[in-house]
Amino acid sequence: MAWAGLQQKARPMPDGSGFGRGPSARNVLGGPLASCSTDPLTGWYRDGCCRTDEHDHGSHTVCAVVTEEFLAFSKRVGNDLSTPRPEYRFPGLKPGDSWCLCAMRWEQARQAGAAPRVRLDATNVAALRHCRIEDLQAHAAG
Repeated sequence: MAWAGLQQKARPMPDGSGFGRGPSARNVLGGPLASCSTDPLTGWYRDGCCRTDEHDHGSHTVCAVVTEEFLAFSKRVGNDLSTPRPEYRFPGLKPGDSWCLCAMRWEQARQAGAAPRVRLDATNVAALRHCRIEDLQAHAAG
């Protein structure tokens, strides 16, 4: 499915709150949002958490543990996450790294059979606009 097609499937927040942001951001399990990664430092705010706001058009809300398969898929569809980009303070990802992925990209990878595992405690409830909880749970990291 095309990226644009995925954007059209966005759903309202289950709790009607708008965005999963701030210190009270919740995870998809209903608890407080846990840190996804500080090494490498991830998140829309680069604070280690998959927080979001109205300016985060990609919805960087899924805390994924990336795999070689996912990194290759992402590069094939135009988002090279494995090459370091020092000008953006981006070290490049390697298999096993945790990273706040765009919810729509994770869903696209799932549909292609390349979705990485997900840390549910660190995945923002806002991801549910683009991903089904059942799909996230089916890919839960151990």
